[in-house]
Amino acid sequence: MTLIEEDDDDEDFENDETDDHMLNLTRQMIEIRNLLANINHDGIRLPSIVVIGSQSSGKSSVLESIVGQEFLPKGSNMVTRRPIELTLINTPEAAANVAEFPALKMYNLTDFEQVQKILFDLNMAVPASECISNDPIQVTIRSPRVPDLSLVDLPGYIQVEAADQPLELKAKIRDLCNRYLEAPNVILAISAADVDLANSAALRASRLADPRGERTIGVVTKLDLVDPESARKILLNKKYPLKLGYVGVITKAPKPVAGAGGLFSRKQLTGYQAFVAQQNFEHTFIKEHKEAFFGCTVGTRNLKKKLMKVLEKTMAASLRPTHLAIQQELEETSYQFKVEFNDRPLTPEMYLANNIDMLKLGTKDLSHNFSRNELKAILKNALDQKVLDLMAERYWNKPFDLKANSVEPDLRELTQINIDNDIYWHKKLDLTTSSLTKLGVGRLSTNLITNALLTEVENLVDNTQLRNHPMAKNAVRDAAKTVLSNKYYSTADQVENCIKPYKYEIELEDREWQTSKENAVSLLKEEMRQCDELYHELKRQVGGRKLQQVVTYLEKLKQQQNSDVDLTTNETLGFSPTLIQRGKDAIFLKDRLSLLKMRYSFVKSSKKCNKKENKYQCPEIFLDAVVSKITGTSILFLNVELLSDFYYNFPRELDMKFFNNLSKEEIEKFAKEDPKIKKHIELQERKDLLENALSKIESVLAIQRTTQKNSNTDDAHKKSVFGW
Repeated sequence: MTLIEEDDDDEDFENDETDDHMLNLTRQMIEIRNLLANINHDGIRLPSIVVIGSQSSGKSSVLESIVGQEFLPKGSNMVTRRPIELTLINTPEAAANVAEFPALKMYNLTDFEQVQKILFDLNMAVPASECISNDPIQVTIRSPRVPDLSLVDLPGYIQVEAADQPLELKAKIRDLCNRYLEAPNVILAISAADVDLANSAALRASRLADPRGERTIGVVTKLDLVDPESARKILLNKKYPLKLGYVGVITKAPKPVAGAGGLFSRKQLTGYQAFVAQQNFEHTFIKEHKEAFFGCTVGTRNLKKKLMKVLEKTMAASLRPTHLAIQQELEETSYQFKVEFNDRPLTPEMYLANNIDMLKLGTKDLSHNFSRNELKAILKNALDQKVLDLMAERYWNKPFDLKANSVEPDLRELTQINIDNDIYWHKKLDLTTSSLTKLGVGRLSTNLITNALLTEVENLVDNTQLRNHPMAKNAVRDAAKTVLSNKYYSTADQVENCIKPYKYEIELEDREWQTSKENAVSLLKEEMRQCDELYHELKRQVGGRKLQQVVTYLEKLKQQQNSDVDLTTNETLGFSPTLIQRGKDAIFLKDRLSLLKMRYSFVKSSKKCNKKENKYQCPEIFLDAVVSKITGTSILFLNVELLSDFYYNFPRELDMKFFNNLSKEEIEKFAKEDPKIKKHIELQERKDLLENALSKIESVLAIQRTTQKNSNTDDAHKKSVFGW
């Protein structure tokens, strides 16, 4: 099926003479209108053509005949729940119709069944309880068959609510339509020819909004359902006169008759074929009744031309007042921007880049401040605690026991042993050293430094505005984890390999021994302090006298060495099992404190502890020396394998996370999480939009002035030549 071309000699299709040059400006003015819509200011706008009509008037079909494509959702009980702001852009070079949903970031849609479904889903997303939403759906259609127009499709008027429709639906539709019917918008009032215009909901609403009928175009659909003479009377209506007149159209071709022309003739046409059938039927019908429609404006093609002409003239008339309103709003916005933000420009991309740059600078400073000495302190402290745990387990701890004395030698004997012959103390230190060197220093040290770096990164984030963005904080932490995890296993293995010799032999210099002696004395002193604090805290909780009674009782039992004593019978003496346990803890702490004092005095003052050969008598010093050896060697590899790699790759991982992986919309969403930044960016965007709109509108006004000047020059020239 092919489209019948317009007849060149048909005056009905050629009676509309419009300045082609000014029509070319319509697209620019529509572009300005869309810019102004983003500013969201009721006092600054250019007009659109607002389409209204009852649900049975053929309103949707009129729009689809203008577009030349079925795209609006339909149904027996389908009610448009949101206004559709439709921008049509003529693209002569395009091969097909293309639809876009700018607000949804959906572009280049060529499947109009998909467009129809998207519109249906967007309408159905409005809850039934809400009935109607004022939030418009923005659709742009580019096609070689559409004129440059700006249309608004509003929900159709209903006479009576259906049983499944809310009672307030009728009122909500009326209120929404009234908002769009305000000046300077052009009203396209759709009425059916087979319904008395006195009952037309669209004309009734337009008369309320436009009493003088100066900006209303009447469209009469379904001309084929009435005889041509009746249709003519409707189009030349004097009872409901409109300055812009009426246009008669046929927006649907008759359905094929079942059985006529074979089986396939019963198939209903859709898409572009339906448009071709409608256009051909309308053209044929009007041509067959040409005399009846003489002096009337009929046909979808003429409707398009009329809409273009009216919209261009209405927009042109609104340019100067809109230009003035934009100037005033720009001055107000610029002043507010200067007062609140000191004219400092800010975009989401700038905000993100500034914060990431601050984070990178912080990482650079961290590379100077968090280096080998800091690593050494972290690892040394952790290994010192491991040494204290091993010493407590193998040397210092002496749990209270009511039974016979232990067969193990007393720690006090350690000061008097024969270094060469005492196998017990030799073996104890060797086993303790082995436990220390085989506790998994590689993974321990790598975990420690990894966690320390993550903590430092969190501190860096807290010093930037990223602290106000939970998702960004997590992304920075993930970036740090990614870099560190890439080197985790190789670093742990390298450290473990480098300390392997210490598992078999440890050689110490006198200088190292003396340094470790000082460290051991400090550790013993701190351990004594903590032990004493725990004892006094226990004493405070139980009470000094009560605790002493329990301790005295337990010591007597110990002296009797009665292994058959059942402590549960102590309830008769007023000592509960909990109190007995507290007493045992007190005895344990007293004994441990006594041993620690003895070891502290020996390590600090004994001449034996001045020589590394006496390591079996001074295990605290020797183990500290082992820790120092392990720490110093481990740090060399941690610094090279982990830290240097982190400081190099972390900034690059940040770029990957925040610039390569985030879309423009995600960056904008991120920046606007901070209310203050959101206000700054939105005010900047508003100022930019106003400046852009002002520049474009001044360009259009300049073209208007040039056109007017040329027109006046031509008129003057004709007067001089022809004497008019």
